[in-house]
Amino acid sequence: MRYVNYPVSCYADVMSPRDADATRERLLDAATAEFAERGIAGARVDRIAAAASANKAQIYHYFGSKDGLFDAVFSRFVQASVADESFDPTDLPGSAGRIFDQFEAAPDFARLVTWYRLERSPGDEPVAAIVEANAAKLAGIRAAQRAGTVTDAFAPDVLLPLVVTLATAWTSVPPEFTPSGRNNSRARRRASVVEAVRRLVAPGRSQAGTRQDC
Repeated sequence: MRYVNYPVSCYADVMSPRDADATRERLLDAATAEFAERGIAGARVDRIAAAASANKAQIYHYFGSKDGLFDAVFSRFVQASVADESFDPTDLPGSAGRIFDQFEAAPDFARLVTWYRLERSPGDEPVAAIVEANAAKLAGIRAAQRAGTVTDAFAPDVLLPLVVTLATAWTSVPPEFTPSGRNNSRARRRASVVEAVRRLVAPGRSQAGTRQDC
């Protein structure tokens, strides 16, 4: 009897759409844990495939490369974040609190963001979901500044990263900078984020001549 070894692309074609989707989701779940722990360079596709009860050929079929798999994992988190964030440019302190909640609830996302920042070069293709979401946020901040409800001391594309950085500060600082005892409660950390952003974005007297455009 002769056996024919079909290319994985042929194998994928004969899988039902439901089976193919399930395999892809298992690979994404396994890759999330692997990338969060080891980063892009340290991740191994054989470990990911084994954890997903799949094979390496399926990874390359669905995602093209290890980098492509990381991009898919990262984009999935970003899309979920954009959908759940409820960003409100007229309430940037509240928005910062919700971003804080997201990162507290999904520690893997915080680790993936760190690996993304460390291992990707500035010339790499940006994540489309982030670019699209940021465009809407920047437009909203710009409108709030024109309405006088948000400080115009910073350009929108400067103010937005400052808000996000404050919102995620507690997930990125070393343990030595974390308050001890009851001062380290989640509620107190969240309150500090909301208050810091409130002070940052509060409108004041005209900032003409002092605006930070770079």
